Amino acid sequence: MTMRMRIARLFTIKTRTEAWLVTYAVALGAVERGVHYLETYPGVSGLLLALACTGVVFLVGAKLLDSVRPAPVTAKAGVHAPPQRRPAISRSRPRLRPTRYGSESRLSLRRGSRPTILP
Repeated sequence: MTMRMRIARLFTIKTRTEAWLVTYAVALGAVERGVHYLETYPGVSGLLLALACTGVVFLVGAKLLDSVRPAPVTAKAGVHAPPQRRPAISRSRPRLRPTRYGSESRLSLRRGSRPTILP
């Protein structure tokens, strides 16, 4: 393993606890930046910028927590859980629906509409 890979492993978020800690650090920075905006831009513009900074924390936290898988539950001694099966059909993607024409287009099924061959 190269030194670069070893250093990269230090910055990889592996558990949900680490994700919560990173989210907390992002929240602290966002609040500090929001206070800075409130002091620099008094009024509604500073308030909107501060709210935008704190709103980013929700997006970052959700993305971090979604990217980290929860720890697997350990089975009791002697009892094994059946393997998880994936659904046979994915409902999230559109599927091709069979048509009455098959793989041919409607234009090729018209009678008398042969392509013209030019000399």
